[in-house]
Amino acid sequence: MTDETELVLDVTLDSELEDFAQQIADQVESFLLALQAISREADGGRAISLLLLEVSQVLLAGARLGVQADFTPIQEYQPDVGPDPDLDAMRLRLARMLDNVDTYSFNFDPYDPELVTSQLSDDLTSIATDLANGLKHYRSGNIDEALWWWQFSYVASWGNSASAALRALQSVVTHDRLDTDLEIDAEAVAAADEMLGSGEPAPR
Repeated sequence: MTDETELVLDVTLDSELEDFAQQIADQVESFLLALQAISREADGGRAISLLLLEVSQVLLAGARLGVQADFTPIQEYQPDVGPDPDLDAMRLRLARMLDNVDTYSFNFDPYDPELVTSQLSDDLTSIATDLANGLKHYRSGNIDEALWWWQFSYVASWGNSASAALRALQSVVTHDRLDTDLEIDAEAVAAADEMLGSGEPAPR
């Protein structure tokens, strides 16, 4: 292989990596903007549906990061991109909106089952914080650091949190649609009905 061929390959790989990073950044930014907007949603049932959609989409970005070879940052230490965004107001809005369905339980590791109790509002805010940190690196022009952080934090934290949150949101919808056929906790059913409407089974 000639030096010229190697140079063309390097340029192609760099271009593909930049395109991939741009796609992830677009998905991350879309999630962050949507989450802020949903936290102001007056209709709780609509908010649940929108959260289910947004968490599903950001998990797709995480899966795309997860199947990539490990990204390696150029610098030994993570560059300082400023403090984490102040998302506490959003967290409180989400907690108020989700109300009775905010607290949920899940198995942290399906291969080592341990029941954990958490709050959707806390988990969604934590996910947003992780993603926003990577977006700061991306916007500063440090693509390698952004990809490394998004991938690492997906595996280490927000991937698990988002998967658990998705299951909880899906459960709210399931309770609303199927509560006449399932033996489930009456309080959970009532909370799901209140969030999503009448609780009547979906037409077939």
